[in-house]
Amino acid sequence: MADARVQAAVDHWASRFIQAGVEYGDFTATMERIETWDEWLDEWCATGDMHASLAREAEEAGRDRTAGEASVRAAVAYHFAKFVWVLDRAKSRAAADRAVEALRRAHAHLDPTAERVEAPLDDGRVVANLRRPPGADQPPLAVLIAGLDSTKEEFFKFEEFFLNRGMATLSMDGPGQGECGYDVPIRPDYEVGLAAALDAVAGRDDLDLDRIGAVGVSMGGYHAPRAAAFEPRVQAVVGLSGPFCFGEVWDQVPQLTRETFTEKSGAASEDEGRQKAFELDLDGVIEQLDKPALFVTGRLDRLIPWEQTAKQAERAPQGEFVMWDEGNHGCSNIPYKARSLMADWLAERLGVRSGVAERAA
Repeated sequence: MADARVQAAVDHWASRFIQAGVEYGDFTATMERIETWDEWLDEWCATGDMHASLAREAEEAGRDRTAGEASVRAAVAYHFAKFVWVLDRAKSRAAADRAVEALRRAHAHLDPTAERVEAPLDDGRVVANLRRPPGADQPPLAVLIAGLDSTKEEFFKFEEFFLNRGMATLSMDGPGQGECGYDVPIRPDYEVGLAAALDAVAGRDDLDLDRIGAVGVSMGGYHAPRAAAFEPRVQAVVGLSGPFCFGEVWDQVPQLTRETFTEKSGAASEDEGRQKAFELDLDGVIEQLDKPALFVTGRLDRLIPWEQTAKQAERAPQGEFVMWDEGNHGCSNIPYKARSLMADWLAERLGVRSGVAERAA
């Protein structure tokens, strides 16, 4: 019998694992080896190690695509090993580093034009992965913003929805996220992180930087509209399952989420974490978001109540709201609906004519 934290991770995030690229068989096999929360990181890293080994074998045999696909699976396994696991900072950082390396190897085989982008921020840096759709000279840019426990290493499959519609993607680790989060804590003014990332790609002639959109997932669904309200380079924004005020839902989110926010916000205690959660509040900010904005959620969201996301849409001057009755948090159980809608909507707002046809034009 799994302990409460293990069961909570399964109950709240199982479909998200599959959406991100974890094979169902790997999910069930790994979970069968885990009974207590302290075992979580090691067992998911073991699954990542297995796929990393398969990738090396394929590389040695000259099977590049197989190696790349195995590396993607390794990256997401390492990522989920530490996604809400804050028992040992050093082990968490080591798993994060393995996820970064695995995705780097995946890019080398599956998208060798992918680039790592870095920019200084406070005492650390913002780090992002830039990918461009093949055959496009100056594609518009979709900035993909992670949430509290997601990172750019979780976004390989998410990026494909935008790339396949003729947009470049910039998946970023900002304050409190991924590589950046070990040195720079969560901060309510996420626009400073987004501005640093956009500054790092400014002046490029292989991107149309007059057409930039931002897409935020979960806590990123707070970060993206907040940042877009103050960052004039962003022309349109999408928020998926984002909170209006994170402090308002603090007492009902899973304990794992509270622990993760406390750690990544730099709070000294859970009580201080709760206080910091109330700083993530769009009241008085969302009203300044006078640009196209789409807010998406699922009625069955057990982490961020759908009413929080609906409130964003109601208060945004150009807000649109879409909710699926069957959708869970992040609509990860219906990605073919949510991700397709978000990518199509952003492509239309950024003037992309039509996915593959646009790239071939």
